[in-house]
Formats: sequence, C-alpha cells, structure tokens
Amino acid sequence: MDYKIVVDSCGELTGKMKMSGVYTTASLSMQVDGDTIVDDASFDQEDFLKRVAASPECPKSSCPSPEEYMRLYEGPEKRVYAVTLSAELSGSYNSAELGRKLFAEEHAGEEKEIYVFNSRSASVGETLIGMKIRDCEEAGLGFEETVRTVEDYISGQHTYFVLENLDTLRKNGRLTGIKSFVASALNIKPVMGSTPQGTICQLGQARGIRKALVKMADQVARDARDTAGKVLAIAHCNCPERAREVERMLLDRLKVKASFIVDTAGISTMYANDGGIIVVI
Repeated sequence: MDYKIVVDSCGELTGKMKMSGVYTTASLSMQVDGDTIVDDASFDQEDFLKRVAASPECPKSSCPSPEEYMRLYEGPEKRVYAVTLSAELSGSYNSAELGRKLFAEEHAGEEKEIYVFNSRSASVGETLIGMKIRDCEEAGLGFEETVRTVEDYISGQHTYFVLENLDTLRKNGRLTGIKSFVASALNIKPVMGSTPQGTICQLGQARGIRKALVKMADQVARDARDTAGKVLAIAHCNCPERAREVERMLLDRLKVKASFIVDTAGISTMYANDGGIIVVI
C-alpha cells in the first residue's frame, strides 16, 4: 500500500475500514475518577457509561501527543493523510500538525508526503472524510489533488446531533457562546449542529427526544444539496433502534448513494452520552 490514513479515535471506523489495512487509529484517552481509559479496541462502552453515571465528576479527554502522531506517520507508505476532530473542539489537530513537523525534522530527505485534515466535525464526520480520502486514492488522484478534493468535501459536509443531555459538552467548554439550557424539567431537547468553522451551534429545539429527532431530520433535508452522490452516516450511543429510526426518517426525505450506522467509540460516547445520535452528510 502506497498510502495510509490516520484517523483520531473520535472517528468511528466501520468493520470494512478496519479490515482494509488502509486505516490506523490515533487513540485519545478519557479520565473518569482518576482512571485513564484508552479509546482503542479495548474500549468497553457499557462499563464506561456505568462509570460516568456513577461518578460525581465530569469525565475529561486527552488527545494523542505529537510524538504519537509522528510514530503513526512512520512506515513504508509514501503518502500519509491524518483526519482529526475539529480544531475548535480538541487539541488533536494541533498535535497531529506538530507530529508532522517533528517527522519532517527527524526524517529529513525521506520522500513522504503528509497532510493533516481538520475535519471541522467529529465522530462519523471523520469517518466519511477517511472514506473520501480512500476513494480519491483508489481513483488514482495524486496527493495534491486528493487534498484539494477532500478539503472541498469537508467544506460541504454538515454535522447534526441530538443528545439526551449536553452536560459533558458544556462542562468541558465545548458549548462556548451558546446559551445555557435550563429547560431540562420541561424535557426540552436542543437540535445541535456544526458551523463552517467547526464550532457547535444550536439549530432548534423540541419537547422530547422523538420530536427533536424529527426536527433534526427536517433540518438535514432543508440543508441538503446534491445528496444523490453522498453517503449518509449515523452514529449512536447505545441506542441502535433510535439510530435505525433516524435513518428511516432521513431516507424518506433524501436520496443518497449509501448510508451506514455505527456505535460510538470512546470519545464520541463520552460527549454524546447514553442515547445520543449524530448525523453527518
């Protein structure tokens, strides 16, 4: 293989992606009550959710170090692409960029091209970007053309989510500039999305999770452009039937090339919390 795609662990890899040999994961980690849980193949979602529910403290996350990214860039591949969480939400992008610079310093003269994509998204947004990179490579595009094509794709990508609660996002400072939600007693569920810069914004709200999901599906349909050639991706935190219902609602509203559903890995589980749904197209 002449190329490799490094995706930080907020990006859930599908079974096919894991088996392809193309993708490598840069693992973030979570801290709960002083314990560190690495977001890798050993992650146990059920145990993690129990720990978080029982803990009086808000869980926190840590991104991979520049040295870890540098190590992941090593190998025989001539072209390496990295995909990270939105730079507005995590230090993963800056760490990956520092790792790229460290690699260049320590491997001067080595013929290897490395590019780091700021997803301006998270979760399955990163997954879709990783898929797009592979599509470009398999189509025979050169390194620079692949980078341009994928950056254009990122600019047209939209991320949406509805969560049972926003506590972890709020307490970890990921909702900067968004008014505090004090309507939990009324069961008000906000519909959230990403801005073009990769920050989080509120798109609407509804009373109850079901109505919020319908409102999200309507918003996706309103925003959608030229979806016939796009892939719809849905991630869920411990609620597969809810995810399937969202997929049904969206496929009733949109024509897409394909769709898939994945369960959240560690970082997405930490921020989405039990019952959360993330949609990217």
